[in-house]
Amino acid sequence: MINGPATAAITGAALGLSAGLSPGPLLALVIVQTLRYSVREGAKVAASPLLTDAPIVLTALALTAGLAAHPRLLGLLTFGGAAYLAFCALSSLRFRPDAQAPAPAEPKSLQKGVLANLLNPSPYLFWGGVGAPLLTQAWTAGASAALAFLLGFFSCLIGSKVLVAWLTGRFGPLMGSPAYALIMRGLGLMLLGYVGWFAFTAWGLLTR
Repeated sequence: MINGPATAAITGAALGLSAGLSPGPLLALVIVQTLRYSVREGAKVAASPLLTDAPIVLTALALTAGLAAHPRLLGLLTFGGAAYLAFCALSSLRFRPDAQAPAPAEPKSLQKGVLANLLNPSPYLFWGGVGAPLLTQAWTAGASAALAFLLGFFSCLIGSKVLVAWLTGRFGPLMGSPAYALIMRGLGLMLLGYVGWFAFTAWGLLTR
């Protein structure tokens, strides 16, 4: 439960790290641009959520605020968040290090990253079912807690992708390595803990 800036930052960082390292179109594009051009180009792709997530976050917050007076609907939304986290957790636990050579890509890395993130359903699902309820909970603990959650999330989301770009530029593709698979399974177990938390919260809302 988020009850202050410290727990908010830890929760945001954990979710940001999981989202940052989970295989998906944005991470694949980070690797493609790094291998095709440079670490700097991969880092540009990694930074694209800073441009795309603000309207998604605001929309999700408005939806959550509108449901505040309807605990059962909010409970259903929270159950949806738990289901999404469970899907992410199972995807991480089932991750297999199948190294695949990325296809060549054109430059304009930041623009490509923005487009890939806007067309990716994951940010909408995350902020609609997971991020917005947690951010609302953090806000009830104070503005500093809400800020800590956002800083923790985005610093780890972007920082982890930049780290993948740097390691890819230095050592080659990482997604096929056993160490990467081990990290993904560890993150999957962590996400299962959040699934339990969300399910418990949702049940409390539905039975209120």
